[in-house]
Amino acid sequence: MNMKENLNVLANVAVASVVLVGGIVVGGINAFAEESVSDTGTKEYKSNAIVEFEPSKDKTDPTDPNNPDGKPTGPIDPTDPKGPNPGTNGPLSIDYASSLDFGKQEITSIDKVYKAKAQAFSKRTDGPNYVQVTDNRGIEAGWTLKVKQESQFKTAGNKELTGATITFKNGVVNTVSESPKPSLYATSVTLTPEVETTMMAAKDGEGAGTHVLAFGDDSTAATSVELAVPGKTTKYVQKYSTQLTWTLSDVPGVNA
Repeated sequence: MNMKENLNVLANVAVASVVLVGGIVVGGINAFAEESVSDTGTKEYKSNAIVEFEPSKDKTDPTDPNNPDGKPTGPIDPTDPKGPNPGTNGPLSIDYASSLDFGKQEITSIDKVYKAKAQAFSKRTDGPNYVQVTDNRGIEAGWTLKVKQESQFKTAGNKELTGATITFKNGVVNTVSESPKPSLYATSVTLTPEVETTMMAAKDGEGAGTHVLAFGDDSTAATSVELAVPGKTTKYVQKYSTQLTWTLSDVPGVNA
């Protein structure tokens, strides 16, 4: 056999090998397909979702005293055209407390009780005077709100309106929070100058979210905070004023 014949034989063997291998591969695939199990039934796979909260450090705006749903109402400070003062920082905060305006009154020698004007708003009609507290600590551990009248009503020249007393009436706690309302609050209380008075307190397990202590509602707003002045007290044709300091602590309320 010459060289040309040898090359032809080798070429024929190579082609036969390729066809044989191809047949094996193809045959293998066909066999696998024929032996596979049909994909039936319902499959299940579980994944996860998480969220984590942290205490808020933002201020909370004053809201509606009757329905504190967080919508701003723009309370107006009758004692300061630049006011009101901003609330304290969170997460446990005093968001707002009404300033009280008992109006301009005539001098008399008769005992008198004067009513504070209703709280005015820029975004709703007048409503009750109120104080608003927000607890966004996320622990529902309770808190206590107190107020102190720093001094008796005085003029700029330090003349006192002796015997005058402020009384808050018709106190009610309003909230839209699902956390239980503070169970301790003043429905009616008369302040003693320079003495701290508890106004609202949440026990452990209460008071998360925004809670308002309102004095009356829209119908009683103008009659729920009073200033009693004895007739015998000397009155001068001047403006008298005092300051109320509201203090919020993380101490849970306790029954007296």
